[in-house]
Amino acid sequence: MAEEHADLELRPLDIDDIRSNPNAPRDCDDEEVRGGRGEATSAIFSVAMGLKRKKVISDPVRSPRKKLEEVPRPLSPSEMAILKWKRAARQALHMEDPWAMFHLERFKAERVRRYRYNALNKAWLEDEALVKMAPDPFGRGAMRECFRMKKLSSFAPAQNWAHASNYVAKRYLEPVDRTTYFDDVRLQMDAKLWAEEFNRHNPPKKVDIFQVSIIEFVERPGSPLYHMEHFIEGSYIKYNSNSGFISSQATRLTPHAFSHFTFERSGHELLVVDIQGVGDLYTDPQIHTAHGSDYGDGNLGVRGMALFFRSHTCNCVCTGLGLSPFDLAPSEKLVGTPASAIAQGAKTRLRGHEELCVGMSEYERSHWAEAFGPPKQRIRTYSSPPDFSHEHNAPPVLQQQDSGFRSLSSGSEDTLEDYSHDLELGSDSEDTETLQHQITNGHLPANGQHLNGGERPSAVPARLRRRQRYDSESSTIGDEHERAEFQRLVAQRARPSTVLDEVQLRQLARQQQGRPLHESQRSILGQIHLEMAKCHENGRFGDTTHPEGKYDQQAAVFHLEQAARCGVLEALLVLSKVHLGLPHDLLGDWTLPETDENMSKGVEYLEHAARAGDRGSMIALAKALDSGQGLGCHKQRNWQEAVMWYNLAVTTTDNDEGGEYDGCMDDPPYLLLARQAELYLEGGHGLEKDPATAGELYQEAATAATAAMKGRLANKYYQLAEEAQQEAC
Repeated sequence: MAEEHADLELRPLDIDDIRSNPNAPRDCDDEEVRGGRGEATSAIFSVAMGLKRKKVISDPVRSPRKKLEEVPRPLSPSEMAILKWKRAARQALHMEDPWAMFHLERFKAERVRRYRYNALNKAWLEDEALVKMAPDPFGRGAMRECFRMKKLSSFAPAQNWAHASNYVAKRYLEPVDRTTYFDDVRLQMDAKLWAEEFNRHNPPKKVDIFQVSIIEFVERPGSPLYHMEHFIEGSYIKYNSNSGFISSQATRLTPHAFSHFTFERSGHELLVVDIQGVGDLYTDPQIHTAHGSDYGDGNLGVRGMALFFRSHTCNCVCTGLGLSPFDLAPSEKLVGTPASAIAQGAKTRLRGHEELCVGMSEYERSHWAEAFGPPKQRIRTYSSPPDFSHEHNAPPVLQQQDSGFRSLSSGSEDTLEDYSHDLELGSDSEDTETLQHQITNGHLPANGQHLNGGERPSAVPARLRRRQRYDSESSTIGDEHERAEFQRLVAQRARPSTVLDEVQLRQLARQQQGRPLHESQRSILGQIHLEMAKCHENGRFGDTTHPEGKYDQQAAVFHLEQAARCGVLEALLVLSKVHLGLPHDLLGDWTLPETDENMSKGVEYLEHAARAGDRGSMIALAKALDSGQGLGCHKQRNWQEAVMWYNLAVTTTDNDEGGEYDGCMDDPPYLLLARQAELYLEGGHGLEKDPATAGELYQEAATAATAAMKGRLANKYYQLAEEAQQEAC
């Protein structure tokens, strides 16, 4: 009997046990339950006899009292992330292979050499892998064809090809130079770095770009190269192109906001376009740079940027990130853009946690000379710059040509020097030239060799290797210090997209330098507006609202004026010629009536061009102030200003803001010096008579005429100099 009831749990009764008495009738009242006189149908005489037998499962020694159930605590963000990763891993392990029907495991296993690129330190890493690739392509585009491929993981305990990862191998249809494959990888990995910077600002939808590498089939004749990237299931969508196309079928905001973000965050130096892929996982992007000389033939430079902004309208994601809208003409806003129609049907909504992309950083406010300084030498290499030393303290991501940045000058040496010592990425020029020669001629370094320094990756010190990254990892930044340093340097270059902010930035820079800005400091935003004016004139934007043969002249003039506000010399010269009634090339059919007001505006534009360093504008303005003709209603004849501009035209030897230097054939220096001497000798119109200065100027004019092989004119100036000296005495 004792053994039969050994599993009974004896404990005091509580109110829950009484209420849950299974032997009490369902229609009984409280009095019956409490043991009243009413008849009971139970076969046992107490509630305790009706308790269910409970097995001891976990703890054989139970407390005599019932334990209260613990309330589960909420999970921390890290625990939630772990659970999500476990759930994703469980689904991935039970996911069926979409390529199982093709039986890639039956093909021959081949040993390949893989080259991976680190976009932050501009270094190539090399290792080996085993792959099986289908012999026939399954897809073909305009330039490349795709092959199905499986790659065996380096950590697999056995060669189980059934569980190997699916990859896509791509090669060009036509034979191309081997460096083209490396350029494509650098482009995509640089774009991936900008995707990480975009995600740091907490957009509603995070984005990523495929990890792409190069594989070399060393066992095949000629050692052909292929691009290799993960195969992703889903609908492949092209959101925009490098020529301004925007898909009207995919109502997405994030891809276009990402392109706009890269433009502002890079300080107008680059623009990531040609966004395409599965969802927000992109591949094969294109980068437009300000100089248009990087990243292959798809880089259309400032024209590509103009084509993008003509079709882009800022959406709620752009607003949430603090991006400023690009200035468009009123007629362009009325017509709208493809992006504005897409924004109406998009479902992306802001959460309020986005981090603003600040246009003007505190660093730029206090270090104008550094932020606007001339660029350092840009190196075309596949490793770190060969001239990277303590004198060039900028990290290679901002010093390498393919990064799309002009490097900062040496104002922040204290911080950047520590960073350069930490990375130690220097490589001598001989190794760099050898590497370029090997890649160009198809002879790559030996197996396992580190392309940046000539050592095997395993032999590199731990402080340089950081931590290893494999295909499953999407980030290209290996260390928090490197990440913070990259973000700080990017923040220094951030610039808004509006003309008003650009004008203020350039005014502050010009005031600090006290002279025309360097050629490298020309406004990229202004160049984009100038290109938009040219595209309107050429009919590139397809102005269907205007009659055949016409274009939106109002929009073209608007962008030309915006370019002039940004200090673009070509735009200033065109506007001055139009208002002064002179012939001009750009917008040749645009004319204005000859009024004093228009003439005054023309003189104002002419003065802006002269202050920008254009020698022809200096001489034209000086002649107008000299003669008093063509000044409009706001300026009068002033010989003192005329002498100043004559002197600047003679002494100017630097290039103007457009990077040009006007020759002296039309107005040689000796003629300008002689005219200054005449004005000083005569005096008037605000200029005090000074025969002594006139004599000195005649002497300089004679010397310049002698150097120009004008002997007779030089003798004349010597004679006039003697007469002026006699008058001064």
